[in-house]
Amino acid sequence: MLNRNIKIEINGKSHSVEVEQIESVGNNRFRVSWDDVTREVDARYLTRDTLSLILMNTGWESYSVRCIETGCSGELEVHVGGGIFRALVDSGSTKFISRTGETSDSDGDFQVTAPMSGKVVRLLVQPGQDVVIKQGLVVVEAMKMENELRSVRAGRVKEIFVEEGMSVETGQALIVIT
Repeated sequence: MLNRNIKIEINGKSHSVEVEQIESVGNNRFRVSWDDVTREVDARYLTRDTLSLILMNTGWESYSVRCIETGCSGELEVHVGGGIFRALVDSGSTKFISRTGETSDSDGDFQVTAPMSGKVVRLLVQPGQDVVIKQGLVVVEAMKMENELRSVRAGRVKEIFVEEGMSVETGQALIVIT
């Protein structure tokens, strides 16, 4: 049975989160306590890095949450409700929360993918350009919000699949970094 205490910092405020698996209901059902609020949650992976969360005791509210490791120790980029925020998670818990947002092949390349449907507003890099961790790569507008997607590691831009003004769908490959 899974029972985990996690410390998360969001916007400079620390939160204590307790996650307890409810075995009698199934492997995907959890009791999650965030500060003084407890919810029963059905959590299932939709893709490697995207979770479907259904809050069972609040009228079956449903959320799609994408967690991407930024490459900085304990930091996750969390995509939910059309917004993106950064969360600092205590050591060792990021692997529990995230399965890494980029996909790698055997050569060590990784793909930056669209976290949501939207429009490419700006390309911030060019093929062949060296990039560093957390450097902005592309800006995607979704729901009237601009979201800068950043590199999770140092490398070189191998390929860009999109152009400014182009519409993209959730999960669509945007850039490959080697």
